[in-house]
Amino acid sequence: MGSINWGELFPGRWSPVIFISYMALFVNQGIIVTWSQRDGHYEYNIIMVVLMTEVLKLLASIILYCKDNSVSSLIQEVTRNKKVLLLYTIPSFLYCLYNNLAFINLAAFDPTTYYVLLQLRVVMTGIIFQVVFDKKLSLKQWFSLVLLTIGCMVKHLELDLNVNIFKAKVNLNSNIILIFLQTICSCLAGVYNEYLLKEQGASINIFVQNVFMYVDSIFWNFSVFILLYIFENSTSNIFKDASPSILLQPKVILIMLNSTAIGIITSLFLKNLNSILKTFASALELLFTAVLCWFIFSIPIHLNTVVSIAMVSYAVILYSQNPVQNVKTKERTKADSIV
Repeated sequence: MGSINWGELFPGRWSPVIFISYMALFVNQGIIVTWSQRDGHYEYNIIMVVLMTEVLKLLASIILYCKDNSVSSLIQEVTRNKKVLLLYTIPSFLYCLYNNLAFINLAAFDPTTYYVLLQLRVVMTGIIFQVVFDKKLSLKQWFSLVLLTIGCMVKHLELDLNVNIFKAKVNLNSNIILIFLQTICSCLAGVYNEYLLKEQGASINIFVQNVFMYVDSIFWNFSVFILLYIFENSTSNIFKDASPSILLQPKVILIMLNSTAIGIITSLFLKNLNSILKTFASALELLFTAVLCWFIFSIPIHLNTVVSIAMVSYAVILYSQNPVQNVKTKERTKADSIV
C-alpha cells in the first residue's frame, strides 16, 4: 500500500476540526441520551424533544440560507417548489420514526451495542440496492456484509451472561425488531432521497431542501404527538411528561443542541471531506463510545465487545472501498447531507 495522502484527505485548514467535531457529536449523542435516563426510562417526552430539535434544525437551515440569500428569495424558492415540499413528506416520515426509535433503542441498549447494531443499515442498504435497483454486489461486498452481520451477533452474546437464558432471548427478539425497523427507516429514506434529489430537486439549494425536510418532519412529529396524546394509556410510560418545562432541563437542552449541531456538521463534513473519511469516522466512533461508556457509566468492555467492534469496523471499511451507488457522487453527497 502507498503512503497516505493527508493533504487529499484533509484538503482545508478546518478539515481536521470538522472531522473531529463530526465524531465527537455522534459519540456525544449516545452518551447524553443515556445520561438523561433514569433506570432505563426518560423523564421527558421523547417526541416533544425530537419535535423541538427539528424546529432548531429548521431555524439553523433558514439562517444558513439567509447568510448568502434574502428571506424573500427563500419564500420564492419554497413557493416555486411546493411539489418537492410534498415529496419530502415520505423521507421525513421515515426520519421521524428513526429519530424517535433512536431514543427507544438507546433505552434498551448501551451506546456501544446500539452503534454496533446500527451498522446493520450497511447490510440493509446493500440488500435494497441488490433487490430494488438490480445492483449486483461483488463477492468482496457480500463477504463484508456477512462479516458485519456476524460482528453484530458477536456483540450480542453478552446478553446471555448472568441472566436467565429464556428472558434474554425474549428481550433480544423484541429489541432487535426495533433496531431492524430503525435501520430500515434510515435505508429507505436515504434511497428515496437519492431518487428525489436526482429527479425533482437537483437544481434546488441544499439548505432549501433541508427546510423542506424539517418542515415536514415537524408536521409528522406533531401528528404523532397528538395521536399519542389522544390514545395514550397507562402502559405508555415512555411518552409521559410532555409539559413545556422539560425544555428547560439541562440534559434535554444538550440533546437538542447536539442533535442540531450533528445536522450542520454532517453537511460541512460531506461538503469538504472525502466520503471515505465518513466510514473511518464511524469505525472510530465505536471505539471511543466503548471507552467513554466504560469510563462514564462503568459499562464493562468484554472480549466479545472488542472482537465485535474490530469485525464491524473492518467490514464497514472493506465495504466502503467499493460501495453500491445509484446516483452520482455529487448527488449522493446532497442526499447524505440531509440529516
